[in-house]
Amino acid sequence: MESATPVIEACNLAKNFDDITAVESVTFNVFEGELFGFLGPNGAGKTTTINMLTGLARPDAGTIRIAGIDCSKSPKAAQHLLGVVPDESNLYPELSGYDNLCFCGALYGLRKQERQTRALELLERFGLADAADRKFDGYSRGMKRKLTIAAGIIHNPRILFLDEPTTGIDVISARQIRQLIAGLNAGGTTIFLTTHYIEEAERLCNRIAFLVSGRLVRIDTVDNLMRQTDSRHVVRFTMTEEAEGLCKAISGAFPHLQCQTVSKEAIRLESHEPVRIGPLVRFIEEHGAEVSEARKLRPSLEDIFVSITGIAGTAMKQEQEKRKAGGGV
Repeated sequence: MESATPVIEACNLAKNFDDITAVESVTFNVFEGELFGFLGPNGAGKTTTINMLTGLARPDAGTIRIAGIDCSKSPKAAQHLLGVVPDESNLYPELSGYDNLCFCGALYGLRKQERQTRALELLERFGLADAADRKFDGYSRGMKRKLTIAAGIIHNPRILFLDEPTTGIDVISARQIRQLIAGLNAGGTTIFLTTHYIEEAERLCNRIAFLVSGRLVRIDTVDNLMRQTDSRHVVRFTMTEEAEGLCKAISGAFPHLQCQTVSKEAIRLESHEPVRIGPLVRFIEEHGAEVSEARKLRPSLEDIFVSITGIAGTAMKQEQEKRKAGGGV
């Protein structure tokens, strides 16, 4: 990927809001045809970065080039190349799905026949043809998200920015949207994706940037990141009763193991050496608990994220879902 052509070049981007630093000295490239993931908790600066890259906000410092176009002095110079899907819908609730798409096509300068044809094509492709004449306000969250993405690509943009595309929707719709995203990328669209779902980034992205408190702490390919887990051994023990206090006892008796309480009835053990299950089962049972399951786990990208940032992926997900719960997508 490093030999490919950079289509997004951000250098030392910074943005402040009063005395709050939202983005600080952020530098990265996104290459032609890449699906690039921007991963971080709520408030990390993901949306602010997208707003600067798409011309919706001016950086306080730094430079931006989109497809070779210097956008530092003219933020909207490359907008004709971009599709933007914000984290919350920007479509009109009183218009139908079809009319929303036609209106967006008009904003992008598509001729009447072209935008009408394209709207019908996208409604069919996104599984919304039967709801084409229904008001957007009556759509489910998943349907609203799909139509918002369709509106963002009605003009066939070269680069698509997706801000939290699957937050707050049902599992089936989220899976459909991930398939649509993968299909768009396979068709040649460069995609810049922000997400708090670590497993989503692992599944979709070529490279991932970890953003914490406005600063980039790591950029790498998913393959390279996952190689860090090759020397780690993880086992999860599930008990028939509460496992309170077990981690402390295990850490004292087995100092080479890192122990974490996963739930009231489960613990997670990690080591750079193979974990011998038999002695651990006996130790746990000697401390009054009965093991119902012992399962070896493959370390995940979430483990890498936690080790790099110190932020638990589950906490990040809960924080974002809580924020979204109040207002529909």
